[in-house]
Amino acid sequence: MQPTVRILGTHGVPAAYGGFETAAENVGLYLRDRGWRVVVYCQLPGHGATTTDEWNGLERVLIREPREGWRGTSAFDLTSVRHALRAHRSGEVWLTFGYNTGVFDIVPRLRRVPNVINMDGMEWTRKRWGLAKQAILLANERLAGLVGDVLIADHPVIAQYLGRHFGRRRVTTITYGAHEVLDAPTGPVEAEGLHPGRYGIVVCRPIPENSVLEIVSAWSRRHRGMPLVVVGPYEGHEPYVAAVRAAASDEVLFPGAIFDPERLSALRHHAGLYLHGHTVGGTNPSLVEAMAAGNAVVAHRNVYNSWVVGDDNEHFSDSTELAGILDELLDDAPRRRRMGAANRARFRSEFTWSKIGDQYETALLKALRGRVPASSHADAPETKGALR
Repeated sequence: MQPTVRILGTHGVPAAYGGFETAAENVGLYLRDRGWRVVVYCQLPGHGATTTDEWNGLERVLIREPREGWRGTSAFDLTSVRHALRAHRSGEVWLTFGYNTGVFDIVPRLRRVPNVINMDGMEWTRKRWGLAKQAILLANERLAGLVGDVLIADHPVIAQYLGRHFGRRRVTTITYGAHEVLDAPTGPVEAEGLHPGRYGIVVCRPIPENSVLEIVSAWSRRHRGMPLVVVGPYEGHEPYVAAVRAAASDEVLFPGAIFDPERLSALRHHAGLYLHGHTVGGTNPSLVEAMAAGNAVVAHRNVYNSWVVGDDNEHFSDSTELAGILDELLDDAPRRRRMGAANRARFRSEFTWSKIGDQYETALLKALRGRVPASSHADAPETKGALR
């Protein structure tokens, strides 16, 4: 019997929102090719009945939700759970991304539905949420961790944390992936007035925990002879955005948020240096994408980034240290090329979608074997070899 996985907790496919959606798309396509029936729950704006269709061999359940923000997300998640419960058949398994509505994960547990949960990157620790939201996220994390059959950590440090609270037996580490970029057109680069290999790039949201102010300040301490491209929504009047722009020299460019994947991929691929300031979370998808593009990386020094990029890159703790690194590195193109080559090799060994898809399949089969009643085991795949 064809195995079925229902993917919940994302905005759906095709990916057009963030890391969870990209993972859902790529893991879903991998499982499709392995013989699985893949059902993805998708959130659409507006009013209307729930409908279904197909995209690239993946079944989509299209749920309309007029509300925005966390209220809309919570309502969508609840509707998804209800639909998935009604449609559930023995031998199916759920793959849930995130725990922001972890209270809903109690329901499949009570109904004996096997559920693999990607536990995100300790989202409740982010100071930008405020104490009330942090408390809600922590409570949902603990609920999801208690009831999930298999808990996925996207980084070994997250796995250690989850193991301490929920037991190591149910925790497995599966990172985020990317598609390797070996070549890209130079048109998007030239359209920004840039020269291939002669600019640095940052891709992130304008929040303090991403160290954008430190990066821009370090770059702007003196004339670099090389522009820094800061990709993201930096057009508003929020105090942090204003501080970042005030610290920027005329060599710092703000092209805005870039949603066209081909344009963003080209800007990454042709950059001479990628700067990554994230201080919290696990494996960051943007960092993995930079490695897949062969970028040299200078990353904030913390246990998350250090494991992802390894020892062949540079790390900084503050703006002063970063400025010193830039003084030396921007004039050393051969070293930057060696760093990029090391990152590409690290990417190929750890962060390909084929490896990650295989790991997700293993986790799904583990959950199935643990939760499918003995009388129904004939309906569930016993090993991955049965799907080849």
